[in-house]
Amino acid sequence: MSHDCLFCKIARHEIPAEIVHEDDEFLAFHDINPAAPVHLLLIPKHHIASLADIAPADHGWLGRMLQLVPGLAADNGCHPMPEGGFRLVANSGTEGGQEIHHLHFHILGGSRPWSNRAAPAA
Repeated sequence: MSHDCLFCKIARHEIPAEIVHEDDEFLAFHDINPAAPVHLLLIPKHHIASLADIAPADHGWLGRMLQLVPGLAADNGCHPMPEGGFRLVANSGTEGGQEIHHLHFHILGGSRPWSNRAAPAA
């Protein structure tokens, strides 16, 4: 973990968050500036800056992280498929809209219309 990273501090419970899931590897919590009725952030507890930093050795934990997404979406208010659904967003790098340089997925869903923001920052 990084000592200065906001999401690492949240993972260490040094900064409060409205947590909806936690296990040994991952933490999911509500975004403080939601762009949709359902807007969660899912992070690995270990620090990795972005998807651009993923290596072949990361496929195991990254796959487990992706497997969490549909259940988290459903458990937190996203409507069932096919009429419902959710959006998964991962911004990478400053020019990709990433404001916090710790890999995270935005899980967005709920009744439309959503915010005018095409892809959430963070």
